[in-house]
Amino acid sequence: MNSARLGHPNLGLGVGLRNVHFGFILDNSPPVDWFEIISENFMDSGGRPRYLLDQIAERYPIVMHGVSLSIGSTDPLNFHYLRKLKLLADQIGALWISDHLCWTGVMGANTHDLLPVPMSEESLSHIVRRIRTVQDFLGRPLILENPSTYITFADSTFTEWEFFSRMAEEADCGLLLDVNNVYVSSINHEFDPVEYIESLPHERIVQFHLAGHTNYGTHLIDTHDGPVIDAVWELYRLADKTTEGASTLLEWDGKIPDFPTLHAEVLKAREHINVQSNEGFTAVLPEVSEVVTAAISNPIHFMIPDAQ
Repeated sequence: MNSARLGHPNLGLGVGLRNVHFGFILDNSPPVDWFEIISENFMDSGGRPRYLLDQIAERYPIVMHGVSLSIGSTDPLNFHYLRKLKLLADQIGALWISDHLCWTGVMGANTHDLLPVPMSEESLSHIVRRIRTVQDFLGRPLILENPSTYITFADSTFTEWEFFSRMAEEADCGLLLDVNNVYVSSINHEFDPVEYIESLPHERIVQFHLAGHTNYGTHLIDTHDGPVIDAVWELYRLADKTTEGASTLLEWDGKIPDFPTLHAEVLKAREHINVQSNEGFTAVLPEVSEVVTAAISNPIHFMIPDAQ
């Protein structure tokens, strides 16, 4: 596999498509490069949401990002779900389909969270087989993201970047590098985020995610409810340099600002693209700016649009 990004184009700078912005987008046709949708928000929906999505898909490139594939689960693959996923992708002309390296439930129950997998040979073999089955069914490569994590498994035998690298090569799939998640997990588990990014198979990285997170002082949680911090922008600069660029997407799912503010945040990436720097990166736990009492990782707002 010699083609960068699995042959996918670098779409530029995009944002997550959220229903609160539908009206602004259709009325103003803002100069954003592309949009990413949450697959589950449209797989079963018709009526006005789907009508609006179809209009937006006529104007902008669209990619699909899922939260329920549960590729790491021991449950059988859900082919009813996969049929709906494939149909939606075909109907809107999605350029690629992504999800997370995680499991979301067991025995048919969905936790609505992205739960970590053990980084072991047994787990790797299981997940690689499932990825290959999904790719054969969809008729296209699957792109998998590194989720933020808050616990690790005692029987893990790989680092996360080693696991992702072997998974991508053995399953012949793509990677969605969430730079914020690398930073969050590096603080939570005390690993080197630079080694993580530099060790991945860069030609398989199809897309980047950027987002904000919540700082609890002793740990960070990926809440997607604020701007990108400087340390994450520094890591993004490294990721852009090592991959020679990939489609970049800003996620903002809680305390969602107006569209111009959202778009302005992702445009900050221009300051870090194709920048040559010899400065090293040191991950330091930032000061806690305010006392926070509750937050959830991967907030449910983007899984169920009207959740409060």
